[in-house]
Amino acid sequence: QVQLVESGGGLVEPGGSLRLSCAASGNIFKVGNMGWYRQAPGNQREWLATISSGGQENYQASVEGRFTISRNNAKNTVYLEMNSLKPEDTAVYYCKAVVKSGMWDDIVEYWGQGTQVTVSS
Repeated sequence: QVQLVESGGGLVEPGGSLRLSCAASGNIFKVGNMGWYRQAPGNQREWLATISSGGQENYQASVEGRFTISRNNAKNTVYLEMNSLKPEDTAVYYCKAVVKSGMWDDIVEYWGQGTQVTVSS
């Protein structure tokens, strides 16, 4: 089994910054794409950014230029640096990773438990 544990959420004023982390642990042979999503109350979960194992980054248009995704493959950890935060960025933020637990195993998608980000003065 694989676990994703997020950290770094909290309360920040508009214009501020936060850095989220998500570490994968457990039965891991290889971690593929890792990504970040968020869900605000009453809204569907939305994709924010993805980073491949080779470091290729992709962003949703609304966060490109403000958010930066990165990863440390040695630590199986993905990060989301969020700058110029706005009240509308308030949501629960989730990480996702696709993982092979063995050389011959299928790729399985795992989610973190979520971390709350609140942007308010």
